[in-house]
Amino acid sequence: MEQISNKKGLLALSPLMVFIGIYLITSIVAGDFYKVPITVAFMISSIYAVAMSGGYTLSKRIEAFSRGAGTQNMMLMLWIFVLAGAFANSAKTMGSIDATVNLTLSILPGNMLLAGLFLAACFISLSIGTSVGTIVALVPIAAGVAHSTGVSVPMMTAVVVGGSFFGDNLSFISDTTVVATSTQGCKMSDKFRVNSFIVMPAALLILVLYVFLGAGIQSPTDIPKVEYVKVVPYIVVLIAAICGMNVMAVLTLGLVLTGVIGLANGTYDLFGWFASMGDGILGMGELIIVTMMAGGMLEIVRKNGGIDYIIQRMTVHIHGKRGAELSIGLLVAIVDVCTANNTVAIITVGGIAKQVGDRYGVDNRKCASILDTFSCFMQGIIPYGAQLLMAAGLASLNPVEIVPWLYYSFALGVAALLSILLRYPRRYS
Repeated sequence: MEQISNKKGLLALSPLMVFIGIYLITSIVAGDFYKVPITVAFMISSIYAVAMSGGYTLSKRIEAFSRGAGTQNMMLMLWIFVLAGAFANSAKTMGSIDATVNLTLSILPGNMLLAGLFLAACFISLSIGTSVGTIVALVPIAAGVAHSTGVSVPMMTAVVVGGSFFGDNLSFISDTTVVATSTQGCKMSDKFRVNSFIVMPAALLILVLYVFLGAGIQSPTDIPKVEYVKVVPYIVVLIAAICGMNVMAVLTLGLVLTGVIGLANGTYDLFGWFASMGDGILGMGELIIVTMMAGGMLEIVRKNGGIDYIIQRMTVHIHGKRGAELSIGLLVAIVDVCTANNTVAIITVGGIAKQVGDRYGVDNRKCASILDTFSCFMQGIIPYGAQLLMAAGLASLNPVEIVPWLYYSFALGVAALLSILLRYPRRYS
């Protein structure tokens, strides 16, 4: 890999700094995260990224930006956003959210709402191996429960997001698990064992916290009668997702069910169903725009050597096994900030993590676990990641509002750091 100078590396990373400066810093100074729309912040930083890329013609720079905005993974994610928007709004119009909320409130005692929702998110994400699928299924229900009980909507949404990353990190069928184990040359079962030692204490701690936090929640006493037929789309979506069906197929199935049930019980006619789907898709417009602009801007950063520069700077001062593990964890976390995709971050640094791990005697099972855990931690707190954007879109929130409530995501990061500093689990350290 060609050595990249500090000047070139910092220049390559400058679009990220521009975005942070425009959106985060100005919003903090103004005391209002709605002052600067996130789409405008990404537009300005994207224009800057194209403008500052020297050595290429303008058409080549725009071509590179467009390539990053239109990768295969990006297009797949956008299709999921479109289907999720259509399904969520048509289900809402039909009354599925109200019916599911009433069912939830009737089953769970008030002091178990938070803990129960967290457990449900953990179980579903562990079963289906995707945080996005879990968020799509549960966030509309969580937001409805929050409105019914008077609980903070951002907090209730964060409960689902946190639980969704529990499974994303541990599941055998998660992309991050597959990539982490394949790049480090270890078995999924071994990585799961190491990972469990690291994250289970954090998950149990947060579960206990939610039990205490939920103790003061008073469930409504006048719960309307549950219309079970309107709950069917969500139940089918959950079961299909747990059975391993493709997330796009799951959403399409749910969408068809909302139409069939809604038309059958007279909630809406055919044109009303189409209108509700259209409104849901339009509601995802900002999310789609942000995702594409972020992908394009980060491709410019990568093309200019920004990610290679981070890798070089992070690995130059490694001393000993603990330093190697810290560098691997910090490296994948920083690259995740630059790519906003934990799977891509692991793919990007997996090779060099393997080299660093072998050189300093890091157990490859521990290395795979560090890659997965640190990437999931960072992906779980960046407000422009697909998961938080999706959750915010479904709950009608600004993604930054959710971040302070992400107790499990922060606990996951602390647990991963402590596993390195305290050499835990000992057998694999």
